[in-house]
Amino acid sequence: MRKLFLILLLLLAVGLTACGGGDADDSSASTSGGDAQRGEELFTSPTIGPASAPGCITCHSLEPDTVIVGPSQFGLADRAATRVSGMSAEQYIRQSITEPDAYVVEGFAAGVMYQNYGNELSAKDITDLVAYTLSLHNQ
Repeated sequence: MRKLFLILLLLLAVGLTACGGGDADDSSASTSGGDAQRGEELFTSPTIGPASAPGCITCHSLEPDTVIVGPSQFGLADRAATRVSGMSAEQYIRQSITEPDAYVVEGFAAGVMYQNYGNELSAKDITDLVAYTLSLHNQ
C-alpha cells in the first residue's frame, strides 16, 4: 500500500511539473495554452497579482488614441510585431509585461510602468494576458 502511495505521489509531482506549476520565470511559455477570456478578466481588473499591483486597465485604455498613463492598447496585436526588429508580437508583449523598460514607446517615460509583474504574476497569468492582448486589433 505504501509503495502504491509513493507511486501516486510521484505521478502527481510529474503531472504538476508538466503543467508548468505556476513558475513566474518561465518566459518561454507560449500563448498556445493561453486563455484570452481569463486574460481579459486580468487585464480589466483594478488590481492584479499577490501585491495588488495596478491592473493593466488602470493605465492603458482600450479605446483608440486614448492615453491614461501608458499607450492605448487598441490595435496592439497589429503593432506589436513591428515594434522591435526580430521580435514576434507575442515576444514583444510578453517582454513588455515582464521587463517594462526593455522597450519604451516613443513619447512615454521609462520607469512609469509597474516593474514587478514578471516576478509576481504566474506564468499562466502572463500567458493569458498575452493571449488577450494578441486579440486587440484595429477593429
